[in-house]
Amino acid sequence: MTPVLRISHAHKEYPGGVKALDDVSLTIGPGELVGIVGPSGSGKSTLLNLMGTLDRPSSGTVEIDGRDVTTLSDKALSKLRGRTIGFVFQQFHLTDGISALDNVATGLLHAGVARKWRHARALEALTKVGLAHRQNHRPHQLSGGEKQRVAIARALVNDPKLVLADEPTGALDTANGQAVLDLLKGLNRAGTTIAIITHDREIAATLPRCVVMRDGRVHA
Repeated sequence: MTPVLRISHAHKEYPGGVKALDDVSLTIGPGELVGIVGPSGSGKSTLLNLMGTLDRPSSGTVEIDGRDVTTLSDKALSKLRGRTIGFVFQQFHLTDGISALDNVATGLLHAGVARKWRHARALEALTKVGLAHRQNHRPHQLSGGEKQRVAIARALVNDPKLVLADEPTGALDTANGQAVLDLLKGLNRAGTTIAIITHDREIAATLPRCVVMRDGRVHA
């Protein structure tokens, strides 16, 4: 079975000789739920950028669903990203002036989905996260936990091969954070492949697989 993600011997260096990743290899199979944990400066954010095709390695390869994305043009990469990867961010990144439904529909802008189908797909995604009844509410009318659920629905709306959740509970209180974590686990049980990037070892310890980052290298 083709891995959803395969990173092989990736190095990432920035100007000035700053080495962010040092010979990192990581494979995530279909249906996995993986935690990537490490302190600030460990390299996990750089790894996230490579996983999400937001950046390219200095050397090594990154494959998404069997395709070596390091060989793709920026245009082809953007198209692949829009169709195969969903992102969930700590600060939600919702657009204030539009409804939850329209915020979720923005996840289809780069996926080639016709405008007439976007709202139906967005409502289906909101239903998955239990927020169909809040579809017409704007972000300022939603709680922090509800905003993150909308963000998760946006990540799911195109049925991506991989969802990358970057500190998804970081801006939430304990109760809402646990609810979001439970939601992600439930989505994974339903078949969604998810990687959760976090500095919180307690969260990582509850996940089926944990990858530890330290000093730009994978240690587990």
